[in-house]
Amino acid sequence: MTAQFGMIGLAVMGSNLALNIEEHGFSVAVWNREPDRTDKFIRDNAGKKFTGTKTLEEFVAALARPRRIMMMIKAGAPVDEMLDKLMPLLEPGDVVIDGGNSWFKDTQARSQRLLEHDLHFVGSGVSGGEDGARFGPSLMPGGTRESWESIREVFEAIAARSDSGPCVTYCGTDGAGHFVKMVHNGIEYGDMQLIAEAYDLLRRGLGCDAEELARIFDEWNRGPLQSFLIEITAKIFRVRDPETGAPLVEKVLDKAGQKGTGKWTAQVALDLAVPIPTIAAAIDARVLSSMKDERVAASKLFDAPSPRAVESREQFIRDVHDALYAAKICSYAQGMALIQAGSREWKWTIDMREIARIWKAGCIIRAKFLDSIMQAYERDPRLANLLLDEQFRADIARSQDAWRRASAFAQTHGIPVPAFSASLAYFDSYRTAELPQNLTQAQRDLFGAHTYQRNDKGADAPFVHTDWE
Repeated sequence: MTAQFGMIGLAVMGSNLALNIEEHGFSVAVWNREPDRTDKFIRDNAGKKFTGTKTLEEFVAALARPRRIMMMIKAGAPVDEMLDKLMPLLEPGDVVIDGGNSWFKDTQARSQRLLEHDLHFVGSGVSGGEDGARFGPSLMPGGTRESWESIREVFEAIAARSDSGPCVTYCGTDGAGHFVKMVHNGIEYGDMQLIAEAYDLLRRGLGCDAEELARIFDEWNRGPLQSFLIEITAKIFRVRDPETGAPLVEKVLDKAGQKGTGKWTAQVALDLAVPIPTIAAAIDARVLSSMKDERVAASKLFDAPSPRAVESREQFIRDVHDALYAAKICSYAQGMALIQAGSREWKWTIDMREIARIWKAGCIIRAKFLDSIMQAYERDPRLANLLLDEQFRADIARSQDAWRRASAFAQTHGIPVPAFSASLAYFDSYRTAELPQNLTQAQRDLFGAHTYQRNDKGADAPFVHTDWE
């Protein structure tokens, strides 16, 4: 018997995806570079529709044609090394899927390389961590339309499901899937930083302890902020340190790591001239957090502003809630605008409503909020920015005063809120008809003869230069 699907790599993600696929009725051939891991996987899952293989030749021979092979291995050089070994064994029409967090331009190059041999390459985002892989991830595949039709039955079967269907959609050709996953991770950075800033405002500004914070976040998770990240935040505040009995979160060193997809998001945004200040601020915040020794030394040299009493705890909590929601709208507006820009640049024709739909379950940023984004793109599929949607305009209008109060409180009390502030500055810049960059352009013309357009000569005014001195 031949297997219907192949999995290369049996670490946590690969093994969980293989289990998910088999559980949905597909027979799976598996291979790992360490044969002992393959043997253990087969032993642990005796009686299931798995075929363990020792060599890549045996692995490829065990698969029905056209072959569907998914790699869950480390991104970068290991992917190319595996393709070098795998390609000579494949036949025209076979499909190879890279489910790691690969750089989308590498995926574009690999797609072209395989197409020259009549092979299909799919770069697919896989979000949801190990639980998602096992029980239903959000999947973001990009490749040829033929490759999508070949893997569609498997991906739709194993994907998470929301009330809007399976959380998978065809994103577009070559690198579209990995591009969408990259931006998803950038939005995730923004979400997590905004939540951290809300926590810091409540902790330092209001003196909330872990028990009260858990109650507040539980309450928030029953409203417009309902999401996986808000839900787990409430849970984190309830976990106690077995050594001291104190809330465990208070014992966690304040240094946040990153794996690179957030940085890629910021780099691509600069290349495409799309402002994503909230996401960039979240990346900077993680970098600053890593400078622990310098921050501790600096904290001894500078006094914090004197604290002022909060007039109403209930109002302050509402202000932080509304500020978090408004800043979140801006963060997603930035991320979705970046996906649209990438789609235009590489001619992917990404369906923005579909992207919001497949993030509703399975992935880390799954949230009630995504229903509102879906509805915005239903009202206007060509919507240039979420801030222009009628519902989000109304939400911002309701939240704006609270957002400004919370941000002003943070600035006055020396509580860093880089993502809150970046979102607010983005909103204020976006809604401003005349920005001060007229002066910037005049300066550029003075010192570099970069020219400028006059604002009283129409939209197509010619570029002119002035001898300012």
